[in-house]
Amino acid sequence: MKKVLLVPVVALAMSITACTTVNPYTGESEASNATKGAAIGAIVGAIAGVATGDDAKDRRQRALKGAGIGAVAGGGVGVYMDVQEKKLRNKLQATGVSVTRDGDNIILNMPGNITFPSNSDTLREDIKPVLDSVAEVLKEYESTMIQVGGYTDSTGGDDYNMLLSKQRAQSVANVLTGFGIQSVRVVPVGFGETNPIASNDTAAGRAENRRVELTLVPYVED
Repeated sequence: MKKVLLVPVVALAMSITACTTVNPYTGESEASNATKGAAIGAIVGAIAGVATGDDAKDRRQRALKGAGIGAVAGGGVGVYMDVQEKKLRNKLQATGVSVTRDGDNIILNMPGNITFPSNSDTLREDIKPVLDSVAEVLKEYESTMIQVGGYTDSTGGDDYNMLLSKQRAQSVANVLTGFGIQSVRVVPVGFGETNPIASNDTAAGRAENRRVELTLVPYVED
């Protein structure tokens, strides 16, 4: 019997300098230094219950099988993710959402100014069509798992920030499942104020750190 797994995520820390980001306004690819902390936090944290722990992984794999979700053949995973990346870049141009490719993983960074009002876990109405566009692509590629990571800046207490980040991640996850993504593929995770991608010493930096990231990870045969 072939084993199935998510593409190893710990190797991200070794390949992080290879990240490329598409500017959401110009459509141009550019190196992303700010992505380092985000990618490490999102992917090494990643897809809880699938990538860590034999029991949890087995449970998730059984759930995926029960939902009719198969794995991608290992040799085809690169092309599988290439096509998704291209479609996502086309759909997300000029939306304010950046697309970062790191190995076989894709990260969609949704900054706080387009996702949530301050201190709220209620999504702005104008981000929902963007999430609908993302869901359209993800419904085509059912062997892609989605971690929804919520992040805050450093203002406020640790407990409050962690709770708010979890609530925001869950809000986005709820919208994605509402648009037809199987819930077994979606893992909401709150990271609080950890893994900042900019300095919390400035208003601009704090605005960058208030974000939601979708980390797309292929489910593949070993």
